[in-house]
This record gives sequence, C-alpha cells and structure tokens, in this order.
Amino acid sequence: MKRHLISAADLTRDDALLVLDTAEELAQVAERPIKKLPTLRGRTVVNLFFEDSTRTRISFEAAAKRLSADVINFSAKGSSVSKGETLKDTALTLQAMGADAVVIRHGASGAPHTLANSGWLRGSVVNAGDGTHEHPTQALLDAFTMRRRLNDGRGDLEGRRITIVGDVLHSRVARSNVLLLATLGADVTLVAPPTLLPIGVETWPCQVSYDIDATLAKSDAVMMLRVQRERMNAAFFPTEREYSRRYGLDAKRMAALPEHAIVMHPGPMNRGMEIAAEVADSPRSTIVEQVTNGVSVRMAVLYLLLGGSEPAVTTTTSEETAK
Repeated sequence: MKRHLISAADLTRDDALLVLDTAEELAQVAERPIKKLPTLRGRTVVNLFFEDSTRTRISFEAAAKRLSADVINFSAKGSSVSKGETLKDTALTLQAMGADAVVIRHGASGAPHTLANSGWLRGSVVNAGDGTHEHPTQALLDAFTMRRRLNDGRGDLEGRRITIVGDVLHSRVARSNVLLLATLGADVTLVAPPTLLPIGVETWPCQVSYDIDATLAKSDAVMMLRVQRERMNAAFFPTEREYSRRYGLDAKRMAALPEHAIVMHPGPMNRGMEIAAEVADSPRSTIVEQVTNGVSVRMAVLYLLLGGSEPAVTTTTSEETAK
C-alpha cells in the first residue's frame, strides 16, 4: 500500500484484497476474551474531526486501541480551530506531538489530500470523509461485508451486481464504492433522480438508471444512501413522500430481490424515507454488521500503513497482550 489512503482510487486490486484479507484475519481478535494486539504499541493515531461523526470516529478509535496505539481525539468544536487556527497550524501542532497517523474528516473536499501532500506531517493520512468527495474506508468495509455475505469471505467480487440508490450527488460513500467495487470486478448501477446525480457521472465506471424497480431483480446487493438534507440548498425533489414512493426500499421492493441478495446502508438512516423500518431490521439487512466490520477493516488499514513487517495477528499469549 501507499503511505496514505485518500481515495479508493489509490488502491489497486491487490491492495484492496490485501486490506480485506488482513481484516478477515483481524476480525478474529473480536472473538477473543481480550480484544487487543500489541502491533502498534508506541504509535500515536490522531482522530482529527472537523465534522460531527459517531460511527466513523468511534470505529477508528476502537481500531487503533485494539492494536495498542495511543489515540488522541481532536474535535474542531472547542479547539483553536474555532478561534481561526488554520489546517496548517493544526497539522504542525500534531506533528510536534509525534503523530504517526492522522485520520481526518473535513467538510471541504480535498482537505485530506492537502494534508497528505503539504509536507506538514511526516506520518500517514487516512481520509475519513471529505466534503462530497470520498470515504474510502467505508467502501472497504462495505466490500468486506459483501464478500462475507456473498462470497463466504473469499476472493474479489467479480461479476457481482451492486445497486446503489439515492443521494449520489452529495454522497462520498457512493463515489468511493463505485471506484473500489469496479476495481474488485463488480458491476455497479447507480439509481437516483436526475437532480441527485453529479455532473460527469457518465465517466464513472458504472451504469446509471432512474428506475429502482428495473434493477432489483438482478441485484446481489442494494445499498441505500441517506438523503443528506444538511447539504441541500435547493429543492432536489418535490416532497419526501414522493421521494420515498419512487426511490425508497420497502418490503414490497425487497421481495423483488433475488433470494440471496442483501440490503446495505452506510448510516445514519432516515427510516421511512429511503428505507422502511421493516427492511432495515430484516435478516437481509447488513447495517449492524457493517458497523462491526468497520472496526476490523480500519484495524487492517492502520496496521498496513503503520505496522511494518510484523504479523497482523501473532501468537502472543493473553497475559502478554494485556500488558
């Protein structure tokens, strides 16, 4: 792997499979009485979050701690950023504190790229979501979940048909998933109203449809995207009821899926809008699994960026691990 993880496009097929295979190995740690490895002992991971987050921040924190890294959580609220401190000065402060890796979420697209290529930091930079650009570790955990449910945790996703439905325009999850899934050989279809598709989507490695009902019967997985009202400054669809009627996944639409197909959502959900409660809570839903798998995948990313040549999972005894 490269030194940083900024975009899903940074990953070759071999890189992606290495992360997924390493995550599969590290998932065993969650089943141990002591869920901790000494792999990153002495390393410092900083969670640098300029935007609110629950799942991603806690997931990265849990991943770093399970690898025995020291974790510093930085929130823009209540920090010097609220007093006008620039990203550069914040980065220089973190460098002075000896940060080995910085996990950054920022409202501005491109902020992680700037941080990684500025020379302000010597450590690795991991993009935890930037504006409406990308969220590569979410795409990795989604692929990990699909591989477990559809491929028994093995190989790539060659030939699998994945449908991503909803607010593609504002979704960094959609962008990263399209890039990664195409790298892994999957056939991806985006489904959304024309107003919620970005300019230039025809150049993405996927197909585009405006009709969710035409895609369901041939889908191995359907990923519903949250309608991001906080990023909308115009009327992108007539009403919430109309959106739900045309693009929401309810029990009737779920019944049209093949028997083996799964339902996904990156969270948080707008229950009753893009996904019905009965669908979100059904056995086909992987939403809770995605959260669990996120820790294993982010452990793999941090290990591969910082861990060197030491095995990901050692035969260390519980007593040694607990130290």
